[in-house]
Amino acid sequence: MSHPNQFALLGQKRFAPFFWVQFLGAGNDNVFKFAFTVLVTYQLQVSWLPPALAGLVIGALFILPFLLFSATSGQLADKWPKERLIRFTKDLEIAVMLLGAVGFLTTNVPLLLLAMFLMGLQSTVFGPVKFAYLPQHLNERELTGGNGMVEMGTFVAILLGNVAGGLLIAMPGVGPTAVAVACLVLAVAGRVAAQAVPVSPATDPGLVINWNPFTETWRNLKLAHGNVVVFRSLLGISWMWFFGAVFLSQFPSFAREVIRGDEQVASALLVVFSVGVGTGALLCEMLSRRHVEIGLVPLGALGMTVFGVELFLASSALPPAAATLGLGAFLAEPAHWRVMLALFLLSLSAGIYSVPMYALIQMRSPATHRARIIAANNILNSLFMIVSALMCGALLAAGLSVTQVFLVTALLNAVVAGYIFLLVPEYLLRFLAWLLTHGVYRFRVRGDEHIPAEGPAVLVCNHVSYVDAVLLMAASPRPIRFIMDHRIFATPVLGALFRLGKAIPIAPQKDDPVAYERAFAEARRVLDEGDLLAIFPEGGLTRDGQLAEFRGGIMKILQTHPVPVVPMALGNLWGSFFSRVEGGAAMRRPFRRGLLSRVTLDVGAPLPAGEVSPAGLRERVALLLG
Repeated sequence: MSHPNQFALLGQKRFAPFFWVQFLGAGNDNVFKFAFTVLVTYQLQVSWLPPALAGLVIGALFILPFLLFSATSGQLADKWPKERLIRFTKDLEIAVMLLGAVGFLTTNVPLLLLAMFLMGLQSTVFGPVKFAYLPQHLNERELTGGNGMVEMGTFVAILLGNVAGGLLIAMPGVGPTAVAVACLVLAVAGRVAAQAVPVSPATDPGLVINWNPFTETWRNLKLAHGNVVVFRSLLGISWMWFFGAVFLSQFPSFAREVIRGDEQVASALLVVFSVGVGTGALLCEMLSRRHVEIGLVPLGALGMTVFGVELFLASSALPPAAATLGLGAFLAEPAHWRVMLALFLLSLSAGIYSVPMYALIQMRSPATHRARIIAANNILNSLFMIVSALMCGALLAAGLSVTQVFLVTALLNAVVAGYIFLLVPEYLLRFLAWLLTHGVYRFRVRGDEHIPAEGPAVLVCNHVSYVDAVLLMAASPRPIRFIMDHRIFATPVLGALFRLGKAIPIAPQKDDPVAYERAFAEARRVLDEGDLLAIFPEGGLTRDGQLAEFRGGIMKILQTHPVPVVPMALGNLWGSFFSRVEGGAAMRRPFRRGLLSRVTLDVGAPLPAGEVSPAGLRERVALLLG
């Protein structure tokens, strides 16, 4: 069932209970974690756990289970119904919080450390369920919005949890008691919400669990590596956690050493960062027109670098402070608003970067293995965050300032992102398609629900301009392989773009019979792999804006591969810069029709292969144009 926007999901049983389960769980983790950190940093004197190490030890204990048990958790999430596993994790959370409550009430630090480790274990079990649940209950048009809501909810919960944990533990005389009660209340509330989570059947109930975490971790990583796009997307998400961990871990030092602010200033920076990530996550649905649009990932990566550099420049330009600044004095200085704006836009870019990647992994992973692939992602995330901490420590030990560490991380992001996009050109191609349909044309798609969400199909469209393939690419949530006239590959820039997208060149049979047969062999291979194939049956770009006769090449494909055929029609492109309106030539007058002219794509219902003929297809496309 569709909805007007992502917020409407909060009124639907298939999403709302799950949302509140993960929101309350993330909040509870951070209430406990931050309160415990404040307790051993400011209120207790523990000789074997000095304040300088307390945060590091507590964070490491929480992350350790993700390294050790994510592989096992992924198997459980594939084998068992997810609603049962969600309820089990909330029962476990109540038990852990009871243990933690005893630790707070008795100020027993070893007991609290044990509870911290068990909280990490509970989150480890919940992690694969969290992201494997969404594609079982949301369709492709809802997946980006659903992931955006979860990402936003997670960062808001982290923020509120940290604030609440700090306030509660600071209550004179009753701080530990207040924290213990709050954590138990949140755990019970999460369990109540879990009871309303709808049935989510197991995707691989016959799976035999391998309880050896080390061999299963290796097996999960190999499983994820089997799908190149998915695996490199996992690396991309892990890089985002690396990037974010650098900034989050250095906020206290940044506030104290660079801005000369107090604890309230450090908290304000955390608020700005969290709100930025949440805002970016929510923007993804609007920017993607409610599709899984991985073209947003390079946009987010670009913003992470640009605004990371801007944060360095803004921080370097700050006037020296004579004394420690409170929040009021910090906000009264105009130069500090430049810092906060750079931080907000950096974190907003991180939200835009991460949500489409999560959605892509959920959509492209086989349902029977999805949770195990998510578990592999959690393992990689943990490893990247550990490397992030080591890199920060090494750079600071080498004499770099906190702002210089930020600059190095921002520049490193450009290198890593560029490498990922070259390895997986689909990201870059979708980004260019997104720019074309948002910055050059006002692109409107009607009937896109007719583009098959899975399985092989042939897409057939009229051919009006040199960018027709890019527009079709922007309209489809799945990658498309195009059969295109070999002469178009000689076009500067566009030719390189189509080669990057692995378009299939075809020449007339009488001119080059070898290239002709090779094109059809490659087209059949695309369909054998269950992918989408697109052809322009007119055989070339129109020279007069009229629909030409359709050639019979499609029948040659359907003879051996009788797959559905989807008719499409691009409208209002004739007369644009990329069409042959200038006496049969194109790309002569850059602003011939101005920017943001309206272009349409109408998609018809798929036709069974047995009902297809070139003349019939042409008639269907003509009707869509009409």
